Amino acid sequence: MGNDRNIGRLLDVMARLRDPENGCPWDVEQTFATIAPYTIEEAYEVADAIERHDMDDLKGELGDLLFQVVFHSRMAEEDGAFAFGDVAGHIADKMIKRHPHVFGDQEGIDSAGKQTLNWEAQKAAEREEKAARDGRRPSALDGVALGLPALTRAEKLQKRAARVGFDFPDIGPVVGKIEEELEEVRVELDSGDRRRQEEEIGDLLFAVTNLARFLKIDPEASLREANQRFSRRFHAVEAALQEDGKLPEESTLDEMDRHWNAAKGA
Repeated sequence: MGNDRNIGRLLDVMARLRDPENGCPWDVEQTFATIAPYTIEEAYEVADAIERHDMDDLKGELGDLLFQVVFHSRMAEEDGAFAFGDVAGHIADKMIKRHPHVFGDQEGIDSAGKQTLNWEAQKAAEREEKAARDGRRPSALDGVALGLPALTRAEKLQKRAARVGFDFPDIGPVVGKIEEELEEVRVELDSGDRRRQEEEIGDLLFAVTNLARFLKIDPEASLREANQRFSRRFHAVEAALQEDGKLPEESTLDEMDRHWNAAKGA
């Protein structure tokens, strides 16, 4: 089937699911807020398929993500706000506007680096326009979405602040800030003040994220890889214990540490 026909089919499927009389009860009762977590989850599953280089899975996950866009668009259409066609038209217009060297007559953008600078300049101008419409002063932090994963949002906030000069001059003070925040965590360990402990842990994570930014390491991707390493090694510990005829809960920490170190060295 052609692309247009399949998109039309998908929109019809969504309309049927949301039909108040004959649709799916679960789909009918959903709202933007209840669907948002699924939208985020589907985006992560797309990223996971890409990391695994699984093109069949990627096709399916992209479909699931597209369904989320259609779901939100359908609810907006029911509210009289906008429809899927408006969403598609808006992003097409935005891409044309942000690529004047492709769709217009702008010259001098002949590398990915130059395009990135041009893109950021246009986004900054759009943020200023939005701030003016809202009747407030623009901020360097405008547009950093609240719904981003915390590590990703921390990195973006730091990058925005750095663009206007609010940044450490080199990596030395960045490492020093981590040591400072770690000491503040130690001070609060025995305080019994849960709120202060949470604040200091947050400050420590923010400082570590800043180090990743300085090293040009994606903190979110780095932590995902750490999670995968932990899972792989712990599975090895479980397998080794099973060979010993034991379960983790029946083993001592020393036994598990021995297998853990073996897994790290493998």
